[in-house]
Amino acid sequence: MKIPLMRQGIVIGLLIAATLVFSTQTKAQESSDAPRKAVAQTPAVYPTLARSMNIHGTVKLQVQVAPNGTVKKIDVMGGHPLLTQSAVTAVGHWKFEAAPHETKELIEVKFEP
Repeated sequence: MKIPLMRQGIVIGLLIAATLVFSTQTKAQESSDAPRKAVAQTPAVYPTLARSMNIHGTVKLQVQVAPNGTVKKIDVMGGHPLLTQSAVTAVGHWKFEAAPHETKELIEVKFEP
């Protein structure tokens, strides 16, 4: 008698775990649908070395924003290595509008002479 009850418990546990996993993935997808507005933006400083070498372009960043609007984490997705640190430093000081949950935003910082 104990074996069927144990199997039922395992099946129920797996169903609950699957429900939690799928609901978490759905929330993560919803959070990236509508970009949050940046309410305070610090401009990036054009690095002197990059300017003297006539290096220009766009740095692409994926920014994890906390519910209170502060930048929590920044991942560089692309851009010239001489420009990325300046972009990361600037965006790290940005402030976004508050939201009920954490979001990921794609940001492009352009450097032109």
